[in-house]
Amino acid sequence: MTKQIIQDLTKEALVEEIKPAFRAKQIYQWIYHKYVTSFEEMKNLPKEMRLALETKYTLSPLKTVMVQNSKDGSRKYLFELHDGHTVEAVLLKMRDKEYHEDGSVKHQERYTVCISSQVGCKVGCAFCLTAKGGFMRNLTAGEIVEQVRLIKKDNSIDANRRVNLVFMGMGEPLDNLAEVAKSVKIFADPEGMAIAPHRQTISTSGLSSKIEKLGKMELGVNLAISLHAVDDELRQKLMPINKAYNIESIITAVKNFPVNDRKRVMFEYLVIKDVNDDISAAKKLLSLLDGIKAKVNLIYFNPYGGTEFKRPSDEDMKKFQEYLTKRGLHCTIRESKGLDISAACGQLREQELEKSHG
Repeated sequence: MTKQIIQDLTKEALVEEIKPAFRAKQIYQWIYHKYVTSFEEMKNLPKEMRLALETKYTLSPLKTVMVQNSKDGSRKYLFELHDGHTVEAVLLKMRDKEYHEDGSVKHQERYTVCISSQVGCKVGCAFCLTAKGGFMRNLTAGEIVEQVRLIKKDNSIDANRRVNLVFMGMGEPLDNLAEVAKSVKIFADPEGMAIAPHRQTISTSGLSSKIEKLGKMELGVNLAISLHAVDDELRQKLMPINKAYNIESIITAVKNFPVNDRKRVMFEYLVIKDVNDDISAAKKLLSLLDGIKAKVNLIYFNPYGGTEFKRPSDEDMKKFQEYLTKRGLHCTIRESKGLDISAACGQLREQELEKSHG
């Protein structure tokens, strides 16, 4: 790409590039508050400055190539990058708008956006479709940020409306730590999207040395661990990365991670029928997380074509949850969203790749 992605710049970096400094702040507001798609739209900038920006920067590092809508309000996006690669992001509507009897708004909608940090993934989890296509490259901070900007624009979500972000799309965020950390800061800038770090969650497959590195950065983000198994033998089968980063190393890294007093470390546990859904697994999970301020999120496995794994029964999920909850471990069952669309990470991209190679 010949032009620089302007969304790659933090506000401080933009201030260094653009003089006088107040112009940089205006540009930031045009990008993140008004969602403009061209420098020409930045009407309060001098014409020469707009032309200079146009020559040096691009405002459109991503192009929306497909959107799938679910009946539950979820929307799945497939974005194309400048080099032809594609990544996915998902908008999840967590709560509908509610009104008082007089018609005034009681609660606004609540949204969570799941974003990608890499094209493909090196981790190679057995249950994940993203890994099937292999790893292509890391995304830049601007390519990460632009996913949210385009989604907010497409859904008319005002700049002052907060959303929750989860780095849980395609890729392993900690494998691209420098750009992910930079995007956290760009998202959090009060004059940009103003998405505070405590609204941002980095979900990792458990790169323990990188968890320690992230902790030392003190970004203030939430941490989520894709655990998915309670012993190394099963975890290694599901997640080959366990050879390099076993469960013990992850638990040690998590115990040292700085956690906000009101927050907990989230442990994602993908429940697979007849693989890790019985009470003996629940017992092991309980002892594993002993001494950690933890919350467990049980996730139904989302079947896709060609997988040997199956979705667990509602009854087994509830039994698993109740066992943990009764023993004092905060545990929820994640409501499956977007089941009628390709909501599992990598599905939409894989379908498009198959079409283009078919």
